[in-house]
Amino acid sequence: MRHKDFSYLLARLPLGMSLFGHGLARLPKLTAFSHWMTGSFSKSILPQSLVQPFSYALPVIEFTIGILLLLGLFTHLAILLGVVTMLALIFGSSLLEQWENVFIQLIYGIYFALLYRYVYYNRQSFDQLIIKHT
Repeated sequence: MRHKDFSYLLARLPLGMSLFGHGLARLPKLTAFSHWMTGSFSKSILPQSLVQPFSYALPVIEFTIGILLLLGLFTHLAILLGVVTMLALIFGSSLLEQWENVFIQLIYGIYFALLYRYVYYNRQSFDQLIIKHT
């Protein structure tokens, strides 16, 4: 195993675990999470008809991205979905003027961009097993 390949694994796993944990913590209390989120956006310009479906989808999306990153499965897709998710979260946090959340979400975005930039080193993954067997 090359050091760069192992380093990529060591970078991919924490991001995957973070998103997996976000989703896992929210899924059992999905309705309560949705009520909290829709309440948070009640005074924003976003209509509840957009916020509510997103509030139900977000934990599922986080959980899914997390699992895919932990496994190194469909890594390109997981990273791109992660960036799109961060863009949506940055937009929402900006509307609420939650600049500390925007900063954290920007860090996540940069992390995703770096994983994408160096995805060539994603050799310790299920993606590589799929490639070898096709």
